[in-house]
Amino acid sequence: MGALGWIIAGGLMMSGIALFGAITFALPVRTREKLILPLVAFSAGSLLAGALLHMIPEAVIRSGGGIATYLWVLAGFTTFLALEQFLHWHHWHDDANHVDADGSVHKHTTPLSLLMVVGDSIHNFLGGVAVAGAFVVDIKLGITTWLVAAAHEVPQELGKYGVLLHGGWSRGRALVVNVLSSLTFLLGGVIAYAASTELDVSFLVPFAAGNFLYIAASDLVPEVNRHHLIRTNLVHFTAFAAGISLLLAIKVLSGE
Repeated sequence: MGALGWIIAGGLMMSGIALFGAITFALPVRTREKLILPLVAFSAGSLLAGALLHMIPEAVIRSGGGIATYLWVLAGFTTFLALEQFLHWHHWHDDANHVDADGSVHKHTTPLSLLMVVGDSIHNFLGGVAVAGAFVVDIKLGITTWLVAAAHEVPQELGKYGVLLHGGWSRGRALVVNVLSSLTFLLGGVIAYAASTELDVSFLVPFAAGNFLYIAASDLVPEVNRHHLIRTNLVHFTAFAAGISLLLAIKVLSGE
């Protein structure tokens, strides 16, 4: 199977992960709460190891070790920082109180759940572009990058599904919207593959590595680093280390 086949299959499987949120909500609440943060910690370890052990080294080898590789890593990190800052600003701005000409105050609100869906769709699109770039460069690297992205999607989809339900959405509507927003991953992948026939898209590998580093360090690690119970911290650290170990084992076993 060629790169396009892998990209399409990966995009469809990523959409299937969107069903994970709905499935886990059939579990008892306490069980679900015990699962989510260890999954987040595992995802953080996987993202960091995927970027540092697989993607950046591959990019350095292919570029000859020039500074451009590291600039693309920084660009990927900065892009996600800017994206999150815009989404947070937009949410604060739309939730602010406004004063009319007559002095009356009203509140204009954009639902957080709808804004989250838009942000997640953009995030998935960029993820699809990045993973497709890895498949174009090397199938094995593409598979590894997809696995890392998938590890991140599992706890993210669980959290997103919960936010939508909390926002008053029905289970059916939340599930459909989750699947549709995840399809932007496939869209981004196909567009990146089409562009690769005319352009060198190898820069997407270090760009994606920067994305992964930002998500792990800014979004995920803080979520599992705010607890004071030794037992809880030990569970989270073990899950984090398991994510790193898995990506290290893949690197060793693949003979890279």
